[in-house]
Amino acid sequence: MTPSRIHRLALTQFRSYRAASVETHADMVALVGANGAGKTNCLEAISFFAPGRGLRRATLEDVANNQGDGSWAVSAEVEGALGLTVLGTGIEPPRSDANTTRRCRIDREPASSAAAFGDHVRMVWLTPAMDGLFMGSASERRRFFDRLVLAIDSEHSSRVSALERALRSRNRLLEVRNFDDHWCDAIERETAELAVAVAASRGHTAVKLAAMLRARGAASAFPSAEIALDGWMENALLSEPALAVEDRYRAMLRDNRARDAAAGRTLDGPHLTDLHVVYAPKNMPARDASTGEQKALLIGLILAHATLVAETTGIVPLLLLDEIVAHLDPARRAALFTELGTLGAQVWLTGADPAAFAELGSAGEIFDVDAGRITPRAIG
Repeated sequence: MTPSRIHRLALTQFRSYRAASVETHADMVALVGANGAGKTNCLEAISFFAPGRGLRRATLEDVANNQGDGSWAVSAEVEGALGLTVLGTGIEPPRSDANTTRRCRIDREPASSAAAFGDHVRMVWLTPAMDGLFMGSASERRRFFDRLVLAIDSEHSSRVSALERALRSRNRLLEVRNFDDHWCDAIERETAELAVAVAASRGHTAVKLAAMLRARGAASAFPSAEIALDGWMENALLSEPALAVEDRYRAMLRDNRARDAAAGRTLDGPHLTDLHVVYAPKNMPARDASTGEQKALLIGLILAHATLVAETTGIVPLLLLDEIVAHLDPARRAALFTELGTLGAQVWLTGADPAAFAELGSAGEIFDVDAGRITPRAIG
């Protein structure tokens, strides 16, 4: 398996960075600085080498430095599945007469989209915003799980977006009192095809991840989880032909037009799927676990997923772990570093206290982050 590693990262007019660069030579890269120094901004920049809107789900315009012209760029020299490559992405200064378009380049040649980066690097991240995952809404868990799927299937987000557009088109058509049945048939055919494709990717990933979590069991310092998707289509596809499920959903859409028109939205489909997580050591829903148990459970879930990505794609994913070591006791912190070392991934971590990364030793590099600068610090 090939690890995904960044050897050099350069940021231009990205958030708090006017111009900054960092060269790395280790598997563990720790960014240390005060709150607001720009540590998470650096991880967010890296996350734009994955499809989607980055780890904060920001708009393209929002990540531009507020002292610049509205443009921004991120480039990285990456060692990945196809060898040493230079990846780049960003936007040009926005124009009032044009939509903002994100540009992607591979070895300075244009790429069709960020999905093309998946041939070179895969990525998994964990941020403090995910801490409330088990207590939050179904849409948050669904988005979280779709990100897990995306690390394995780089086309998944484009299919999810296409499904959302198709559902919006159907909903708008149903708003018309005398809508055209032929138009509805066409939209529902497209919707059903996309829905099955999205559900199939989710279901396939859920089965494999559940098996990975069971295999980890007591071998990890982080608790195991039992997961399942609460969506009839994802579960039906595990035992039924895709065409049969597609036909069934298309019939449901047709039969429920009046109901959905009254509701103003489509009331059935994979756009409503939820992720159920059980805290395995106590056999209880994750939402009922303590805050510390939920945090440890989430870390274990991410570690299992990173292993699954490596086994499924042959590419060991890059891990971005934002502010997680501060919440771990010394034993758990040491266990985390050990498990990360076993995975063989390059890991970017952030924290306010450099002492939390003292155990990285020769496997790690620590960088001080302050006022738009990233400078190396020797590990003593």
